[in-house]
Amino acid sequence: MQIVTEALLALGLDKSGAINAEQLVLLGLGESDAENFVALSLGKELSDARAELFVLLANIKAKTARKSIIANYKALQKFRKSDTTSTEVKEEVVPTTVALEGDVTIYCDGGCTPNPGKAGSGVAIYRGGELTELWYGLYEPMGTNNTAELGALYESLVIAKHETELGNKAEIKCDSKYSIDCIQTWAINWEKKGWTKKGGEIKNLDIIKKAYYLYNEVRAEVKLSHIKAHAGFEGNELADRMTMYAIEQKEQEFVKYIKPIDVAQILKMRAG
Repeated sequence: MQIVTEALLALGLDKSGAINAEQLVLLGLGESDAENFVALSLGKELSDARAELFVLLANIKAKTARKSIIANYKALQKFRKSDTTSTEVKEEVVPTTVALEGDVTIYCDGGCTPNPGKAGSGVAIYRGGELTELWYGLYEPMGTNNTAELGALYESLVIAKHETELGNKAEIKCDSKYSIDCIQTWAINWEKKGWTKKGGEIKNLDIIKKAYYLYNEVRAEVKLSHIKAHAGFEGNELADRMTMYAIEQKEQEFVKYIKPIDVAQILKMRAG
């Protein structure tokens, strides 16, 4: 493991002092964190593989070139892992390979109190089965459960797209059947009919369109599944708490939860 220091970050900076989108993901950050990535990264633990890849991606302007570097590096890691001729080498690379290739599971939720009323969205991200990030926001003073759920699903698709661009597998677990049906089923016919439907207007059309178009971009690589709310899934419960936290904080942007992640304490927070 590596501790993120100013010296390590300096190795990954381009001439303007910035880093690229793939490097942000390696640091566990999103595009909204680009301006404050130094403060948000210092002191974090990174696997050796992520730290090495962070440096290898420095000053690579072309996105296609960055994707090639990531693919080649991961291929090398797989080769090393499968090389049974040297026990010593295999033992060294297994933990870094797991850290780099850990599947990403994204739990998303939206809440509103009352309905309609104050609304917010939340996300919990697990990498390789371990909780790594919580996100919250999209506060609306007069929203609905459906707008909050759709917002959470859209942000989850954004996160999933970044992960697939790094070559990682991504799955989204959403407890809103309405949101899933909107982008997987109903929107297909709505689009064919010029975004109209028999019987009246399509509610929440703007966010449905955004989520639908993004879903179509990643659907071949991202699994989207429905789970029952409050059925014992830790990720679902944590995403739920983040929805209420977003309402409490009145956070209109979608931002990362930067406090220490104490699962037991977070689960004691107000539930939606």
